[in-house]
Amino acid sequence: MNLTIDLQTFEAKSLAPSLAPLDTREALIDEVWRGLRKRPRSLVPWMLYDSEGSSLFECITALPEYYPSRTERGILENYAEAIIAATGPDYFRPLRLLELGAGTAAKTGILLKAAARMRNEVTYFPIDVSSDALEAACDSIGCLLPTVQLQPMVANYVTHPPKLERFKGSTLAMYVGSSIGNFSPQEARTILRNLRSELRAGDALLLGTDMVKDEATLVRAYDDKAGVTAAFNLNVLHRLNRELGANFDTGCFRHQARWNRAESRIEMHLESSRDQCVDIPAAQLSVQFAAFESIHTESSYKFTRKTLGALLNDAGFAIQQTWTDPRQWYALTLAGLL
Repeated sequence: MNLTIDLQTFEAKSLAPSLAPLDTREALIDEVWRGLRKRPRSLVPWMLYDSEGSSLFECITALPEYYPSRTERGILENYAEAIIAATGPDYFRPLRLLELGAGTAAKTGILLKAAARMRNEVTYFPIDVSSDALEAACDSIGCLLPTVQLQPMVANYVTHPPKLERFKGSTLAMYVGSSIGNFSPQEARTILRNLRSELRAGDALLLGTDMVKDEATLVRAYDDKAGVTAAFNLNVLHRLNRELGANFDTGCFRHQARWNRAESRIEMHLESSRDQCVDIPAAQLSVQFAAFESIHTESSYKFTRKTLGALLNDAGFAIQQTWTDPRQWYALTLAGLL
């Protein structure tokens, strides 16, 4: 495995690099103060993705109800070579695949395989808040594709947008897994604009988006029979207990998935089953919950072609090509720079 280490991000151990955990304690406290002191109460989605949360999400992607992951995988399997070809025909021009929110890169290997066949030099630059997930990604890609250079970065790309070093080839920035849908339209534009500011002429964005469909299919995808999504959602309370010394009784909160048609989004909530008071010592905060009051933990916006085009255009991108599945439930969109 060829691994380039950013010394500001990583701590070396023996001959094998070990990803240093990201210090998010202050960020957690800030978000608790911002989101739990007001009504309606909320927490930001990145808080769901600690080590345990990331592992649970990987389990979610394999659930029969959760169609986005397998649908996106199918598109990648069918069109990986076409996607790489659309980034340029020059075999000898180096290609850097930058991935926001890479996780364990379970599907990215499909695109990297095609890139390794079609480009002489390929670098994979995964960015994620979870050091454990990045270690798994680097191990997997390193074994699968030993010629691919790996440059992992532990970072919260939402609160600390990464600065890209100059690259002698072209960069394909990947934001797949429908992750852009976890943010409000304004937040999504900001993330994409920050990314756009780091890209140069000849670079491109590959964006994965879940499209609007019937309500029953959408709700099932976020409220599976096995209860894995419920465990994933409740883990944010376990995390606050572990890291901030809170005393959430997770048995007194229920996972809920709701379709908000007006906002075109699925919402995940944790609903209090009774009146209760929760103390969060590290934040010097006590929160009084009423019965049936909820914490809004995550949204997943669903797109139409019109809203997708508007988002990309507002962020400084122009759609070049779109690949989708036969039902048009999901889209991978290649966008160049305006």
